[in-house]
Amino acid sequence: MPRLSEYFLPTEKQPPSDAEAVSHKLMVRAGLIRQMGAGMWTWLPAGWRVHERVVGIIREEMNAIGAQELLMPVLQPAEPWRKSGRLGIEELFKLTDRKGSELVLAMTHEEAITFHVAQIVRSYRDLPLILYHFQVKERDEPRPRAGVLRTREFIMKDSYSFDRDQAGLEESYALHVGAYDHIMERTGLRFYRVESEVGMMGGLGAHEYMAPCAAGEDQIALAPGYAANVEVALRSAQVHEHGDGYRIGGEPLAIEPAIEVGNIFKLGTRYSEPLGARYLNENDEELPVWMGSYGIGPARIVAAAVEQFADERGISWPAALAPFAVHLVAIGAAGTLEHDAAERLYETLRDGGVEVLYDDRDAGPGEKFADAELLGCPLRLTVGRRAVESGEVEVQIRRGRKDAPGLPLAGEGAELLRAVDELWRSLP
Repeated sequence: MPRLSEYFLPTEKQPPSDAEAVSHKLMVRAGLIRQMGAGMWTWLPAGWRVHERVVGIIREEMNAIGAQELLMPVLQPAEPWRKSGRLGIEELFKLTDRKGSELVLAMTHEEAITFHVAQIVRSYRDLPLILYHFQVKERDEPRPRAGVLRTREFIMKDSYSFDRDQAGLEESYALHVGAYDHIMERTGLRFYRVESEVGMMGGLGAHEYMAPCAAGEDQIALAPGYAANVEVALRSAQVHEHGDGYRIGGEPLAIEPAIEVGNIFKLGTRYSEPLGARYLNENDEELPVWMGSYGIGPARIVAAAVEQFADERGISWPAALAPFAVHLVAIGAAGTLEHDAAERLYETLRDGGVEVLYDDRDAGPGEKFADAELLGCPLRLTVGRRAVESGEVEVQIRRGRKDAPGLPLAGEGAELLRAVDELWRSLP
């Protein structure tokens, strides 16, 4: 685990001049991301650790429903997109190679996966099937904004289900609902699963996973036992205009901004028909494969977590997403008793498997504490003269900036590690 004196974590006192969203401001200031161009962002080491925490959660839940991971190219022939009717989408990057062949940079992978399934799946015995990958997407966004919330390039987990009929699709869809619910719960986000439009994806129905926060570009309509995309809600026969607002079943309908972090679609035969994904049933009848498509954005989950839990001092990560479990701050110059004690504690934590970021820089306590609060790791341990004199490491829980009982500085390392583990398990 890294020493901060050697770690690439370029923190900033001021946010970018064009930043409006809290996540944009804090992720740049905390040294998590840096901009290269409009809608193009680099994830720096600490930010990438958070991104990959989300990826790990998603991967575990996808594997748990029997999905199989693969990897498809971003650069694709244009022809499958022409067959699906989506080549004309304005946000789709189009180019030609040196031979003049038409190509696209994929904004999603329905065409690619259906192309492969059309070649490989032949029989009802090959179905059902769920395939997924984590891959870069490219979108020619007209107005990139809000840091990593709306970009031209991003990584998405997209999965695709293939079934014999609509009943099978419903089962695969239900599996994804369960997996996505578990993903959201594990990340610690406050979220809603809402009815939504199918949009450019087409198909039979869709839901969005929404994380409420002020920076959200979307709006959700909420009432007890009800949640929907605003457009869907206002077209519903259940919703009635009442005074200066709307009601459903007598209850007022609240409108709240939110970030869309995931979406799921019942595609039906929308792509299998034009791209020729067919199979033979038990009676040797050739039928179209029924498909579902399921996307989720790790970057958006990261940004939503910053938006939902930040305070006036900086980020406050849910434990499951934090770049490091512990931020260890050493107060005291090299050669002092307190510095030597901090070094020993760092080695104990590191050797015990604790993911710790050790601030061993030659800097003042104020700068170190400010950076620790900005980065937002769940636990801060401080070793200074007071800790050496009392024999206890000072502990602060980042969420709420609450002081916790001290931990033993001397004694058996196993005792300290047990105490850290118990404290960690109690965190949100």
